[in-house]
Amino acid sequence: MIFLLYFFLSASFSFAQSSAFGFKGGGLMGLQRWDNSFQTEPLFRYQGSVFIESYEEDSPFSLFAQAGYHIKGSSLRTYATVFVRPDGTQQTLPSQFTPLEFRNLSLIIGAKQRVGSGFMGGQPYYMFGVRGDYTVNTKFGFGDPNINPFYSYIYPFEGFVRKFNYGFSVGGGMELPFSKLIGMIVELSVNPDLSQQYNQPAIPNIRNPNPYGSSSLITIPERKIANLTVELSVGFRFIHKVILID
Repeated sequence: MIFLLYFFLSASFSFAQSSAFGFKGGGLMGLQRWDNSFQTEPLFRYQGSVFIESYEEDSPFSLFAQAGYHIKGSSLRTYATVFVRPDGTQQTLPSQFTPLEFRNLSLIIGAKQRVGSGFMGGQPYYMFGVRGDYTVNTKFGFGDPNINPFYSYIYPFEGFVRKFNYGFSVGGGMELPFSKLIGMIVELSVNPDLSQQYNQPAIPNIRNPNPYGSSSLITIPERKIANLTVELSVGFRFIHKVILID
């Protein structure tokens, strides 16, 4: 799907004008804002994109389109806990690490502005774009519920995951030319969502997984989750020049 988007965008930008195109990828730190809930920890995963942009040799400004695959989300960590049963015996629940992954296809449309005269042969720039995401699938690694039964009641639940989301991307980087037509890019971007990746109302009358709790039923509170990623990318950029001859 990403490559189909790339070829479509390439054809659109390349019609009777010069363009630049390429690919990039690297590490990703996923963070999430969870309403009415506990704190989550960063999730470190990867991402990759193809891009195309308008190109004019004497202009520092360009428009771009970018399509990519990003593993967003966060992580949960529970620490070892000791419960004392009514008969006085103890039960130890071991610590567990749980990744919460939302595997998204992203499409960004935006603008790029080069600044200054270059640094050590490179050309610095900053960029801004609006973004739409589609969630292909998810992976919630809750571990073994027999070890910690309460853990299987911690979110998210698949049925409340929103497939389509939107946000924006802002960042900057450096273009490092190898020749007139080939170069390398290094880029750092921040990508917050304006919509909720997960939207779930309160769920009452859930069986309490804690056999020693004060109530046999509990209410799972409302939860809304929004994504935020910080991405470091390295890639290659190629220039396609169109020369018009009268």
